[in-house]
Amino acid sequence: MIKRAASNLKLQPKKADLQIVRQPEVKTTKYSDINLKNWKDYSHILTGTLWQFPSRLKQHGHTNEYHGNYIPQIAQQMYERYTKKNDVVLDLFFGSGTSGIEALNMNRRCIGVELKDELAESVSEKFTPKQLVTDVNIICADSTSELAVEKVKARLEIMGEEKAQFLMLHPPYDDIIKFSDKKEDLSNCATTEEFYDMFEKVAKNGYDLLEKGRFACLIIGDSYKNSQVQPLGFECMDRMRKLGFVLKSTIVKDIQGNERGKGKTANLWRYRALAGGFSIFTHEYIFVFQKN
Repeated sequence: MIKRAASNLKLQPKKADLQIVRQPEVKTTKYSDINLKNWKDYSHILTGTLWQFPSRLKQHGHTNEYHGNYIPQIAQQMYERYTKKNDVVLDLFFGSGTSGIEALNMNRRCIGVELKDELAESVSEKFTPKQLVTDVNIICADSTSELAVEKVKARLEIMGEEKAQFLMLHPPYDDIIKFSDKKEDLSNCATTEEFYDMFEKVAKNGYDLLEKGRFACLIIGDSYKNSQVQPLGFECMDRMRKLGFVLKSTIVKDIQGNERGKGKTANLWRYRALAGGFSIFTHEYIFVFQKN
């Protein structure tokens, strides 16, 4: 009887042997994967209004062969702060593909609209055939048009989305650089007012294609024409606000370390500035908006 009773006893584990596995606490916003419980771990994310980068990134698929593309560090900052993994970024001035390259690097997806056929074709060579089906879609179209909107909607449907989760806009800075001979090109506008009107059409399309509550980024600088400053940045920002975008940040970005070397022309511009009473642009703007 004693042996039988002993065999029925179940050994209870000691407290020291118990291991309680606690899941890490996670607190995120609806638009970002940043864990706010560990907010101190994100010191690399810029939250100030003055951005300075010593040089342009030239690795992980990025090159500097195309004049007028924005630096990849902007996409890195925007994507980590305002998107989640697998979100779709919509870039309506796709250019050399910075938005798409960085989307792949950060496990996001991208739809890019580019006006120039030859550029859209050459940029597509930066991606594999599989990536061009699943992760990066390049559309050759005029971003001011309804046709471009319909093409973007069709790509979104294929990607399982109704709307994009982030909007990137990096338009020409009026006529500073001529990107093509096409009349639909914003760099070929006859007047700065026409440039504003065409930009507004692109921004309106972007607004309609963006998911409610999500964010947009406008990268733009000013120009100097007819002996006076053309405040392209603030006018385009204001046009976006009138469309319904809510302005969240106005960031001034130092461009001195990111421009191509001017060589002897730097002294020429300094002379012109002294003679003409103006200042040489060493910054551009990054405006961040939210669609409410």
